[in-house]
Amino acid sequence: MSDQHAVPEPAAPGAVPVPVTRTTAATDVALVATGAAFVAVCAMGSVTVPGMAVPITLQTLGVLLVGAVLGPRRGGLAVLLYLAVGFAGLPVFARGTAGLGVLGGPSAGYLLAFPLAAALVGWLVRRAWRVRPALRTPALFVCCMLTTLTVVHPLGVAVMGARLGLSAGEAVAAGAVFLPGDAIKNVVVAIVATAVLRAFPHLLGARRP
Repeated sequence: MSDQHAVPEPAAPGAVPVPVTRTTAATDVALVATGAAFVAVCAMGSVTVPGMAVPITLQTLGVLLVGAVLGPRRGGLAVLLYLAVGFAGLPVFARGTAGLGVLGGPSAGYLLAFPLAAALVGWLVRRAWRVRPALRTPALFVCCMLTTLTVVHPLGVAVMGARLGLSAGEAVAAGAVFLPGDAIKNVVVAIVATAVLRAFPHLLGARRP
């Protein structure tokens, strides 16, 4: 008989029952909706630097944290839901913008990269979590930086350069301005995600270390 259908042994008198965590469709929906709302909140605060067409926000922090904590499937779906809500007209994007018109702006590439980034960082984190506990936070930071450098920045910079009529070198230089801030945000993501996954190991499908 499999463990799924095994009859639990009766608890000893006075023993504290151990909670059993089951992943259900309702749980998944709730986590996806919460993740989408979190990304929307992170987008609310934006800073526009003179001379920069794309504002500085906490969107990337929200996207990577949601992906790292919820995993590739739920994290990706959460960010897709966030985009769908924004495209439908709710002002959840940076600067309170909304609608399909944002796809014609210089930040469109970053928005389109977000679901891929959430899915990739979630996939990477599930594998990086296998390292020794003391190395997990640095490993998660590496996962975030890899995602930033291979997905978020290439797509974001390419579209930004095309929309603004920049050369390849000019576009790369403009995008590089965001890298120091992204590195700081990725440190925060790694620290917070490590704490969350240690406290709620069922999000990984793993036991508490």
